[in-house]
Amino acid sequence: MSTDYQYAIETASLSKTFGDLDAVEDLDLRVAHGTMYGFLGRNGAGKSTTIKMLTGILKPNSGNIVLLGTDVANDGAALKVRRRIGVVPEDLALFDTLTGPEYLTFVARIYRLDDKTLADRVDEVLSVLDIGSNDKQLVLEYSHGMRKKLALAAALLPDPDLLFLDEPFEGVDAVGSRVMRDILDRFVERGSTVFLTSHVLDIVEGICSHVGIIDAGKLVFQDRMDALNERRLEDVFLELVGSTDEMRSELSWLTDRRS
Repeated sequence: MSTDYQYAIETASLSKTFGDLDAVEDLDLRVAHGTMYGFLGRNGAGKSTTIKMLTGILKPNSGNIVLLGTDVANDGAALKVRRRIGVVPEDLALFDTLTGPEYLTFVARIYRLDDKTLADRVDEVLSVLDIGSNDKQLVLEYSHGMRKKLALAAALLPDPDLLFLDEPFEGVDAVGSRVMRDILDRFVERGSTVFLTSHVLDIVEGICSHVGIIDAGKLVFQDRMDALNERRLEDVFLELVGSTDEMRSELSWLTDRRS
């Protein structure tokens, strides 16, 4: 896939505040196209807020965003670019009173896929992700893992150049997780870009070529995974965001040996 831009995502001094809280502060991201980028941080560090700004759900207080070589400050340009991205958001935002096939058909219509492409892609993604084609089971009856897979299926339908995934593996079983990882690997191999968050550091370490770490709204690390020089990602993460070594990590009633 040829491109005329170096970075799929580029931000400059990106900031977002909520009252007195600096959720994201002066964030400078550089995500090269054709890479799998893991965006890590503790709960409340600013990961989901960042994704919401990048995908247009939240408006930044300041800073610039360039996606796929296009400055999204202009609403018209932003709309064109967002037709080329897929998103699995934190809250999934599915339509619970539709069946899985109905929901995917709805998404495909929004992206104006023709009838043949729509039918082929919906059938294939239902099969590959093992979601099933039950035309009676509503999305509200899906398990959490099934809902995650359905959200990923919807994000992949328009064949995007850039994919945002907020905790995509949460609640997905081992088989489903492996299938999803294989799909994402092939997605990147063909030249597209994945930007994902996850608390499962082993998965990030296994599939991502680049990593960024955010702490208290500030980017504290950004580099290639191989720049860790064979150190475990978990060790680097804990070193940067603060480990629990100095915190009390025991329960008083569990410390006494049973007689």
